Amino acid sequence: MATMKDIAKLAGVSTSTVSHVINKTRFVSDEIAERVNNAAKELNYYAPSALARSLKINRTNTFGMIVTTSTNPFFGEVVKGVERSCYHAGYNLILCNTEGDATRMKASIDTMMQKRVDGFILMCSTMEGEYSDILEKLKSVPVVVMDWGPISLPCDKIQDNSLRGGYLATKHLIDKGHTAIGCITGPLVKHQAQMRYQGFKRAMKEASLPINPKWVVEGDFECEGGYQAFAAFNKNGDLPSAIFAGNDMMAMGLINAANEQGISVPRDLSVMGYDDIHIAKYMTPSLTTVHQPKYRLGKAAVDALIARIGNGEHPPQIVELEPTVMERGSVIEAGEQA
Repeated sequence: MATMKDIAKLAGVSTSTVSHVINKTRFVSDEIAERVNNAAKELNYYAPSALARSLKINRTNTFGMIVTTSTNPFFGEVVKGVERSCYHAGYNLILCNTEGDATRMKASIDTMMQKRVDGFILMCSTMEGEYSDILEKLKSVPVVVMDWGPISLPCDKIQDNSLRGGYLATKHLIDKGHTAIGCITGPLVKHQAQMRYQGFKRAMKEASLPINPKWVVEGDFECEGGYQAFAAFNKNGDLPSAIFAGNDMMAMGLINAANEQGISVPRDLSVMGYDDIHIAKYMTPSLTTVHQPKYRLGKAAVDALIARIGNGEHPPQIVELEPTVMERGSVIEAGEQA
């Protein structure tokens, strides 16, 4: 019966490379993988089953990821980073959507536990309260949390600096000469929405600019929220010269509503978004926004989970990735507006 050593000799590679190709434990170039697979086929080599391997080493090389379903492409772009990073690291990924339902989240976690995943990545934009009993079940496995507020579960956390991002977004508008600035927040029960709003207030206070309560509207992180927010601004009287929307989806809804009312962006109203989703630069006008490193967020989560599996003793860590402003066409100098 052929062995990995026989395959390595025929393919002209090391035995460890053969192991990585057959067990999918590390990324190997397509050319080398093809040589190894061809050699294995020629020698009639049969790899042990994944189940047998997992029972032997007590690992399945599989991660579970829980996300909240949303129309926001931001989530999909982060998941893409997670999936690609898993592939390159030799891991499989099981993805489940909760649709914001605690019952579905519990069922998904139970299913993944039964499948013996090596660890969990949680990306659910909500606060801890309703999920506290579910989180208790996860204390026995490595967990990395993304896009979540403070939670008691001792685990690694990967997050953007939303406070800094909200501050940078508002400061960019101020630097463009705007003094009458509005804000569409996300749902303020969510940590990211609260932090971005705090960043907005910090920048306004730093510039000694008043915050008009009529120009602060709470949205829902969806296009409809931005659309409805514009109606609220209109109803309250004069519009500000610029609005910071707490994410790109709400900015898109806002721009659509403004166009319907004959308000030109950016000639009459400058609009600032947050997230820098892929389609932001293809809008008309292209959206000035705060860039979140979505692929890096995904990769950092996978890297942290692998490190946690390798050394579960070190204290939980917080990895915070810094946002940056992407200047495009939806914001102009205040003096250039009609």
